[in-house]
Amino acid sequence: MLIAGRYRLRDVIGRGAMGEVWRAVDEVLGRPVAVKLMLTQHADPTAVSRFRLEAQTAGRLNHPYVVGVRDFGEYDNRLFLVMDLIEGDSLAGALTTQGTLPAERVARVAAEAADGLAAAHRQGIVHRDIKPANLLLDAEGTLKIGDFGIARFLDDPGNALTATGQIVGTSLYLAPERALGRPAGAASDVYSLGCVLYQLLTGRPPFQADSALAVLHQHLDAVPVPPRQLGADLSPAFENYLLGLLAKEPQDRPTAEEAANWFAHGHWRGAPAPLPHEHARHDERPIPSPALTGSTAPSRTAPVGGALPPSTDTEWTTSVHRAVPRRPRASRLRRSRLVVALGTVALFVVALLLGMSWFSPDGDSEKKPQADPSSPASSSPSVTAPADSSPQPAAREAQKPVDDTKPSPDKHGKPEPHGGKGKN
Repeated sequence: MLIAGRYRLRDVIGRGAMGEVWRAVDEVLGRPVAVKLMLTQHADPTAVSRFRLEAQTAGRLNHPYVVGVRDFGEYDNRLFLVMDLIEGDSLAGALTTQGTLPAERVARVAAEAADGLAAAHRQGIVHRDIKPANLLLDAEGTLKIGDFGIARFLDDPGNALTATGQIVGTSLYLAPERALGRPAGAASDVYSLGCVLYQLLTGRPPFQADSALAVLHQHLDAVPVPPRQLGADLSPAFENYLLGLLAKEPQDRPTAEEAANWFAHGHWRGAPAPLPHEHARHDERPIPSPALTGSTAPSRTAPVGGALPPSTDTEWTTSVHRAVPRRPRASRLRRSRLVVALGTVALFVVALLLGMSWFSPDGDSEKKPQADPSSPASSSPSVTAPADSSPQPAAREAQKPVDDTKPSPDKHGKPEPHGGKGKN
């Protein structure tokens, strides 16, 4: 069958409630494509609007991790959508054939899916139906997000295309706020991605029950079992971050861009993270991280299309969102304490020497000895007398003249009359 004079249909590769997907060839450009045909335009009142919405939504995105839309039109009263042909399987098929995936493979899926969602969120688009069947893998294993049929534009809430009281999406991967009937936001896609990653690691969704309503109640109230308790082989850092994606409140989850960066930089390994610039030694230069391939993310984002970059041996971190500041090394602490102790001893010694020189008896404040009076006057230096030059009492007594005329006492203790003995 030839559609629109250029797309020749080969065989059916997928079928859903709204349409079927054919492997086809674009005869004008000579390349393989996938053509999605609407089964009927009267089965669902919203089918036509949803089909057009998928074309408009995916057409606004040009990203390596999103299935690209190439054309849209109508043929024989049936709408058709031309997309890139993905030759690989979906994650739903990988779960069927393999059961679970290793942590490294899941981390790559997480980085690529989160990067594609971040690109959609920057365009104001919420996917609203992230599940294993809508995450495709090409021949090289690169992830592609497909099926934007129930996507919603954040700037146009009227495009929700849901009947009153109806929840559109798959209950196994539905965010708690959507189970309450609230509008879907970017954080809702992050929660759904967390559910998918949980299933890839453990082989089962985080919540499952006999009815969709019971599953919705678990999304609202139940706490997911940590994946490592179910036998998943992953680091504590990976487990903690995954449980953060499944937070009940939207504001407690990381954004899709933050999740893409975290997984792309290899933090899921639980290995050392790069040091902050202020703590880096001269031989630990920051590692530049190029931007995500094909996205408008900041330049600090690492590529996620290929192998994940190896971690660096600088700083250990087990936190979910931020690296722990580096503590000073023990050798540096001991060195600084030694310097303080030596400085204290040196100050004490200096103070002691100053005190000894100040109070020394040989100082300049002591009086100099007087010259020998027997030495010649010409050779003895002149000495200035102190202000109070009066002699001491003993000296004054020595300087008094002897009074020879004073009568001396007789043998009876009486003084003799002046002049000696009595006259004859």
